[in-house]
Amino acid sequence: MSLAEEFLLLAYDESGAPLTDGTRLDNGLGGALLLELALAKRVDIEDKRVVVLSDAPTGDVLADQALSVIASSDNPRKPGHWVTKLSKQARPRVLEKLIAEGVLTVEKDRVLWVFPRKLYPPATGELPAVEAEARDRLRAAVLGTGPVEPRTAALCALMAATELDGKVLGDLDRRQVKARLKEIGEGSWAADAVRRTIEEIQAAVLVAIIASTTAATAGSSA
Repeated sequence: MSLAEEFLLLAYDESGAPLTDGTRLDNGLGGALLLELALAKRVDIEDKRVVVLSDAPTGDVLADQALSVIASSDNPRKPGHWVTKLSKQARPRVLEKLIAEGVLTVEKDRVLWVFPRKLYPPATGELPAVEAEARDRLRAAVLGTGPVEPRTAALCALMAATELDGKVLGDLDRRQVKARLKEIGEGSWAADAVRRTIEEIQAAVLVAIIASTTAATAGSSA
């Protein structure tokens, strides 16, 4: 299960409705795709810009599509550029993949009996095993005190950047969760290059969310 798929599953409640707004959800997915490539050693951050280390397929369709987009760029660009670019259409593609794999299903209803919307509940009616495993890793990381393996640390970074930790880990003490996520982000749990890349991409997701929110607010007041 890719980071983008884990992140999306965690970002939806049991009814199939998103736990956060579209800006955080989409930019989180863009960041997840970039982190997937970094963990697979297909990209790295050099001089604050994303560089391609290898264009070999990762085995994940969505990550490979993202890699192709980055590799086709004429010049290296900052992580924020790619977080924003990869966020476009990321959500429908990840949802489509999870539906095709039988993890989620799609239902239609109306808000206030008027506004149509789509819900994406678990296909079996129960929490998907892959989501349960991701939740267990997150809880173990937050409640623990030792090093955290890179993939889980990346997922923790996405939770913190999109502020989903308050929803996904809402039964835990907020101050403890925030402090531990900060500790994980700053800890020496991985090679410097991996940690630096995760930090850069986490920061890029935050910036992209702020920029999108600011633009939306300005547009609505114009």
